[in-house]
Amino acid sequence: MRIPTRKKPEVLSPAGNLRGLKTAVDYGADAVYCGGKAFGMRSAPKNLSLEDFEEGSRYAHERGARVYVTCNVLPRNNEIEAMREYVGQLKDTGVDALIVSDIGVMMMARQVAPNLELHVSTQAGVTNYQAANAFYELGARRVVLAREMDLQAVRDIRANIPDDLDIECFVHGAMCMAFSGRCLFSNYLTGRDGNHGECAQPCRWKYSIVEEKRPGQYFPIEQTKDGAYLFNSQDMNMLGHLDDLIDSGATSLKIEGRAKSAYYIAAMTNAYKTAVNEYMIQRGFEDADGTVLKPFHDQVIRPGDPDFGKADDEDAIMRNADKAFAGVADEGYERVEAGDAASTPEPDGMSSHARATRRKSNTAIEVIESNWKHAAVRPAPHVELPEWLLGETDKVAHRDYSTGFYYPEHKVTQNTDRSAYFRSWLVVGEVLSWSADEGGRVTLMSRNKIEPGQEVEFLLPGERPLVFTVPEDGLRDADGLPVPAINNPAHVFSMPCPHQVPVNAAIRSRTKKPTLKAE
Repeated sequence: MRIPTRKKPEVLSPAGNLRGLKTAVDYGADAVYCGGKAFGMRSAPKNLSLEDFEEGSRYAHERGARVYVTCNVLPRNNEIEAMREYVGQLKDTGVDALIVSDIGVMMMARQVAPNLELHVSTQAGVTNYQAANAFYELGARRVVLAREMDLQAVRDIRANIPDDLDIECFVHGAMCMAFSGRCLFSNYLTGRDGNHGECAQPCRWKYSIVEEKRPGQYFPIEQTKDGAYLFNSQDMNMLGHLDDLIDSGATSLKIEGRAKSAYYIAAMTNAYKTAVNEYMIQRGFEDADGTVLKPFHDQVIRPGDPDFGKADDEDAIMRNADKAFAGVADEGYERVEAGDAASTPEPDGMSSHARATRRKSNTAIEVIESNWKHAAVRPAPHVELPEWLLGETDKVAHRDYSTGFYYPEHKVTQNTDRSAYFRSWLVVGEVLSWSADEGGRVTLMSRNKIEPGQEVEFLLPGERPLVFTVPEDGLRDADGLPVPAINNPAHVFSMPCPHQVPVNAAIRSRTKKPTLKAE
């Protein structure tokens, strides 16, 4: 059994192992992407065996979710036959799609595993509708856009590709400083190949300058005694802006983090799934019970529509997109003629396409005239999310947040003073079972200290977290003996809890003092 493609926005969650896959599904993921023991772009997590894929696919399909497998490395000559054999094994495990970036692997997969969908990885660097259409003609069912795309670019691609070609966009997690993840920095400095999932992330290391004739003397690049982090990009967080991205034609909303914990997967999957449900309700596509009221559609105005090209081409997103692509500052356009050091303004009548497509050189800027028109979106009210939901992204370890490249006027930047993660909440336990006996009692596996009077939260699938104050007495160890506090990690305890809570639910608590820690 395979699950058909969704007709509404998909929340796509990561998983580094079988437990992560099941956690993602339990917390509402419509699909999960994960890697096998070979040919995936993440080697840090344990990843899944063929047997894990079979079990995980059954688990997901029984709950209406899909499973995608990453085969997105760029294989070397001596890996071709092994890749062919591996894809041949995957086709019988029940997974739904392969995520590929190499065109040779894509064509081979069509021959070896014709029953599997093909999704083109962000590693392929799809940045325009021509590339998307080419992959579609080659059999792709989905393209994962490069993370460098802004909202206007997403709209333009959506307007010029078939409606049955999915667009997948990243919405949350770590950003790579290299173009769509293709980087030789780690390979050069450590011998660990980022293209084969072994990136050491040297872009996030601390750097100082050393003068050739004064070895051992380190000079910080920034004016700080701690040195500088040169390429340390912020994390992405689009939770409060999902309506803009969905309206712009994104079909699938991808959460980054196959090396992350089960708690991270649960919390972020639950947050984004809840946000999508709010979108569907507030836009009138579904009611609160999930009943379909009208077919889902994005807001993009396509060529052939009577309104195409009539929208206001001077809105902020379009203007700033033009400036971002042209590589010029927000204050205006300048051009330098060959042999002339003086700068003169660009002509007022310059088309937006010309501004967006020109390229800078050592002499003059090339201008390509065209009757190109940006795709616009029909206006719709902003989807308002509750404060508790917007706060969920701060309850996992994270770097400073940004909206990536989607809004050119607020682009992602680097943190030059640190590379650590903010951590203001800790997982203190995990629910093993709940019983109605004695007015309600929860048995848990401890992770950190829990003491009487402490306020904790149970992370619940599809709901806001349950806030609970630990009772003053009634804490017991695994033998049923009373204890003053739960302070022994990786041991079983129980405590009174009148609220029924699901098995595997994470129990978290605010830290007494927020910290900066490496993940």
